[in-house]
Amino acid sequence: MTTALITGSTAGIGAAFARRLAAQGHNLVLVARDGKRLGEQATELHDRHGIEAEVLVADLSTEEGIAAVEKRLGDRKHPVDLLVNNAGFGNKGRYLEVPMADELTMLKVHIEAVLRLTSAATESMRSRGRGGVINVASVAAFLPRGTYGASKAWVVQFTQGAAKDLTGSGVRLMALCPGFVRTEFHERAGMGTDNIPGWMWLDADKLVAAALADLARGKTVSIPDPRYKALMGLVKLTPRGLLGGVSSRTGRKYGPQ
Repeated sequence: MTTALITGSTAGIGAAFARRLAAQGHNLVLVARDGKRLGEQATELHDRHGIEAEVLVADLSTEEGIAAVEKRLGDRKHPVDLLVNNAGFGNKGRYLEVPMADELTMLKVHIEAVLRLTSAATESMRSRGRGGVINVASVAAFLPRGTYGASKAWVVQFTQGAAKDLTGSGVRLMALCPGFVRTEFHERAGMGTDNIPGWMWLDADKLVAAALADLARGKTVSIPDPRYKALMGLVKLTPRGLLGGVSSRTGRKYGPQ
């Protein structure tokens, strides 16, 4: 039986990955900051699907948290076959309105943690000749969106480059770029969502199903919905200056995740 490690597993997209993978018979390593919620999630998934659900309490905005997950990913006796780097957050406010400490924390979680955990996982996977990594980015990666968008753009570029370098190793890497998903993401960031049209919202469970199918097909970037694929196609044709104006009016108020 294979094992998947999911960061930010207790809510939103991470919880949807946990449900889907457990239903498919994968054992899980569930990673988040809230030990109580992790314990409840592990118990529920074990009881419902009969899988083993390991709990790892870790804050990926800290050195200790990242190192703890690195260590688990490097455990050759209990290997991880799929890593889902899902942990992330948004900051409310435009550039220079957000405290520098919060901006740096975002870079720690969205970039440093993703780099280090992907590296720890793929090193072990490459030695076994198999494995997969899904790095959760955002359609914000394709828009001029300040630190959030820039960090997600890094995730996409890094994942594509690493995937190319690991071609032929048996290890697959994919950047997942969702749009607006009904999760706790916006509420935690204090972002309003009243102005987002209903058709732009995605279902987390359907998104995860599409993402796993894209990984199996060998895609390195997944935009798992026809609506957002069409929108991102239009983005490619839109002048960057115009995109910047639209982004400044909308993106910081309710950034996708």
